[in-house]
Amino acid sequence: MKFSEMPYERIAKEEISEKLKEILIEDFEVKENDIKPDTDLFKDLEFDSIDAVDLAVRLQQYSEKRISPEEFKQIRTINDVVEAIYSIL
Repeated sequence: MKFSEMPYERIAKEEISEKLKEILIEDFEVKENDIKPDTDLFKDLEFDSIDAVDLAVRLQQYSEKRISPEEFKQIRTINDVVEAIYSIL
């Protein structure tokens, strides 16, 4: 289910976090145990700029909203991603 298909009041950070976890596991082959709020995408998960763009595209597909490039450059951790998505919904 896309975020936009959920009633606004039902969209919680936990739901965003679960969707992010699903994307990381399925699309980026990240181990579930490695996904924690303070996990650094670049240091801990070894993301590069291409991975970051791919993640941004996947999140845009689900949220149907776009994170600005300036804001996305500030994202480092799993929690940063959740907060960024939450703030644009």
